[in-house]
Amino acid sequence: MATTKKALIVQGGWDGHSPKACSELFAGKLRERSFDVTVSDTLDSFLDKDLMAAVDLIVPIWTMGNLSGEQENAFGRAIFAGAGVAGFHGGMCDAFRSACMWQFITGGQFVAHPGGNVPSWTVDIVDPHHPLTAGLTGFTLTNTERYYMHTDPSNVVLADTSTPRAFPALDIYGGSADAAPGAGYFRMPVVWTRSFGKGKVFFASWGHKVEDFNVPQALEITLRGMIWAAR
Repeated sequence: MATTKKALIVQGGWDGHSPKACSELFAGKLRERSFDVTVSDTLDSFLDKDLMAAVDLIVPIWTMGNLSGEQENAFGRAIFAGAGVAGFHGGMCDAFRSACMWQFITGGQFVAHPGGNVPSWTVDIVDPHHPLTAGLTGFTLTNTERYYMHTDPSNVVLADTSTPRAFPALDIYGGSADAAPGAGYFRMPVVWTRSFGKGKVFFASWGHKVEDFNVPQALEITLRGMIWAAR
């Protein structure tokens, strides 16, 4: 009989990313897949040595918070020892702007979202043969943020999007988006995997609003990523 895997969802931070609704959604989905899920609203969960030794998967849903050095180190030790981490949007890669090791482990950091909520943008599958994307096609997200991010060049990119090479608020500096140097588009990673020690890392940049997961491919890739990352 397979051993039940243990997941820790840590929710909190900026309410604009609906941490409670998102944690309820993914706690339910993981429990349907036989995970034993603990939902916590404190970052001190990272300091619980027994919990961190037992957990197979950490799902951070915590935007623009403050992580102490002790909490950051405890998280890093757990991932290095083999626990997986999987998350999305600002809940994972705009979680702790001053925590450099967190950003190194997760592989990226939000920088801007040119245009704010845009009418629609398309996610393109880069690797259709990877287990996280196999059998899935590209898709469109509507009225939600498209992230510009600083990313680790060692990330394994599974999906990306076309992103405008325009400054996010150029009017502040006396110009317009049309006048931006190098105007045009480039490819921005949207989904990636990586590793840190024995731990596996998954990230998807969608998820500004819980309704993003009404798109079947967005929900499926995120769930596959969580299951894949688990020890």
